Amino acid sequence: MEEFVIETASRMKRLPPYLFGRLNVLKLEKRRQDIDIIDLGMGNPMDGAPDLVIEKMCEAARDPRNHRYSVSKGIYNLRREMALKYERKWGVSLDPDSEVLACIGSKEGFSHMCLAMLGPGDMAVVPDPAFPIHIYGVVLAGGNVITVPLGNDQKFLDTIAYVCEHLFPKPKLLILNYPHNPTAMTVDPGFFETVVDLAKRFNIAVIQDFAYGETNFGDYHSPSFLSAKGAKDVGVEFTTMSKPYGMAGFRIGFAAGNKEMIEALATVKGYYDYGIFQPIQIASIIAMRHCEDAIKEQNAKYERRRDVVCDGLKRIGWEVEVPRASMFVWARVPEEHSQGKGSIDFAMDLLENANVVISPGRAFGENGEHYMRIALVENEHRLRQAVRNIGRYVQGKSVPGRRRSPK
Repeated sequence: MEEFVIETASRMKRLPPYLFGRLNVLKLEKRRQDIDIIDLGMGNPMDGAPDLVIEKMCEAARDPRNHRYSVSKGIYNLRREMALKYERKWGVSLDPDSEVLACIGSKEGFSHMCLAMLGPGDMAVVPDPAFPIHIYGVVLAGGNVITVPLGNDQKFLDTIAYVCEHLFPKPKLLILNYPHNPTAMTVDPGFFETVVDLAKRFNIAVIQDFAYGETNFGDYHSPSFLSAKGAKDVGVEFTTMSKPYGMAGFRIGFAAGNKEMIEALATVKGYYDYGIFQPIQIASIIAMRHCEDAIKEQNAKYERRRDVVCDGLKRIGWEVEVPRASMFVWARVPEEHSQGKGSIDFAMDLLENANVVISPGRAFGENGEHYMRIALVENEHRLRQAVRNIGRYVQGKSVPGRRRSPK
């Protein structure tokens, strides 16, 4: 009898090995040895949601009416609250029925939007470096990715225009992400006006990932893509409750903008899911209505942490541009510190020898090589310790293998 072989879909062969896999294996080994690892690898908020949000969710969870299936596009009051927030914060008018949709986190919504917009042979333009789902959401939908070097200026847009003019078939989708993950790059309001002009000129739809749109520092305020004149004609924007409200594990986000794209996403989601647990939706309404101060407080924490990390890395000789937004610091590693190693191997070295996890830039694309992404998820004391450990390692000094404190 012949051996039975499971054959997965051909799309699975287009997914590369998980670049964080080696880091995760070593991290687990060290933690099993009770070694204290400072994990700054993932943008996973650790400060918790506001008490008011938790209390409302618990209250709603006790009501058996909220235990039933919800609706895949989100309850009306939730979509209306997001529309009111867009009007209040960015001056954007949205129809809650046709221009707003709730999703199970912006990552799920983005992936299913790619499925709604792309098929085999369709092309999407994605800046490099990029958050991995911006690449592999396209791939899993059967599409092809055209990468262009990341930028936030006219040269960047001219490059995209050149691609649209000279490539056949013409790209169908442009994926943007400002404030950017991993680099924390930002844009000023006029940028999106030019994006809309480009989209109309080449008939290319736009998806803007606005996950860090409310994580801003100082006097900087991230512009919404939808605030640009004509933006709703050409694209959508994804937002999330994860970063501004510390609700990452709740898995709730939003798509807003172009009616046809929202309707297409709603159709796909109607086949795939029954919506978000209703108490989470109800708690999210309360967050948007009453927790604006919590966003300011959280941003102040991230700003203090940003300064600790940037100041520390500059002292040990790393190139750092102080970010105006996001929860990341993007730093270039001097060659003498990496000793010619790629960023993935260097990240492994830091975990092995400095007990610190940071993300290798190469995991986000070819243009991320020589850089590292540091997530501002630990408190200031732990961040200082992480930078000290990195500094000791690159200076050739030993780093004490601290044991974790017993709980």
